[in-house]
Amino acid sequence: MHSEATLRLLAFAAFGSNEGVVGSKDLSVRALAQPDASVQVFPGACAVLNRDEGSAYQAYAARLSVADTIPIASTGSQPRSDLIIARVENPFSPGDSWPLPADVEAGPYVFTRVISGVPDTTVARDLATLAPRDSAIVLARIDLPPNTNAVTQGMIKDLRSIANPRHERIQRTAYLSASTLLGHSDGSWQNWPGEVTSWNLDIPQWATHAKVEVTLTGVRMANGVVAGSMRLLLGTVPGAQIPIGDDQSSAVRRRSVLLSTEFPIADDLRSTTQALTVQTVISAAGGDVQVDALTWITLNVEFSEAPDVVGV
Repeated sequence: MHSEATLRLLAFAAFGSNEGVVGSKDLSVRALAQPDASVQVFPGACAVLNRDEGSAYQAYAARLSVADTIPIASTGSQPRSDLIIARVENPFSPGDSWPLPADVEAGPYVFTRVISGVPDTTVARDLATLAPRDSAIVLARIDLPPNTNAVTQGMIKDLRSIANPRHERIQRTAYLSASTLLGHSDGSWQNWPGEVTSWNLDIPQWATHAKVEVTLTGVRMANGVVAGSMRLLLGTVPGAQIPIGDDQSSAVRRRSVLLSTEFPIADDLRSTTQALTVQTVISAAGGDVQVDALTWITLNVEFSEAPDVVGV
């Protein structure tokens, strides 16, 4: 049988010496549906580095199986900020004096705790100064106004990080064979350019964000000054509008266009296939844009994982 220190070494190696929550929703701190003088910490798992004496290369793997309700003291005439942490309280670790749990075998040994009265600028890294010997991670900061006895979601600042966030990259390249031209018509968005305007993307179940870049090289502009924009849509969600106009009059010229947008991935889009569409609008009469056999398109998508933030 492995010793406890060896098991903590294995946890340290498994998490790659990192700490934080395991998934984007894990241990999120939220106001009650009916705001009250308490908050809820939602279920989830986390990795916590062991900071006790002689504990180098050790970590704890911990889980909160049911939501935990944490009381938050009311404020008087002055505002106050409280830090919500997940802390391992191991009474058998050298140098610690935590009380024994109700059940030595089953614990619990991990608790959600409040550090009250911290500066309102406190972030996760400040825990190393506030409680340098605590084996703990920061979940959130609550900024309470004066004379407050109920916590609303707008008072909660999410400070979680993911121990090992996941990433996935997709790259595709297309060379166009047909020539298509777009000029001004009614000033509405069109699915353009040409034969390649949309890709189907399989969105991972864990993805919370997608950074998308589409590069078009060799876009032909002619017949006057071009005034227009391009954008990306993920499903029905539009990205930023990128101007493509220039003022080179009627000269024929070719340009490169970079479309770059970061999309937040809502819950209902995860584990689905969504169309990524390129749209273009020519907003004024005059020049037009064209793609042909001299145009090529490169798509780069990076899905990433970060803590889900509850809307205010």
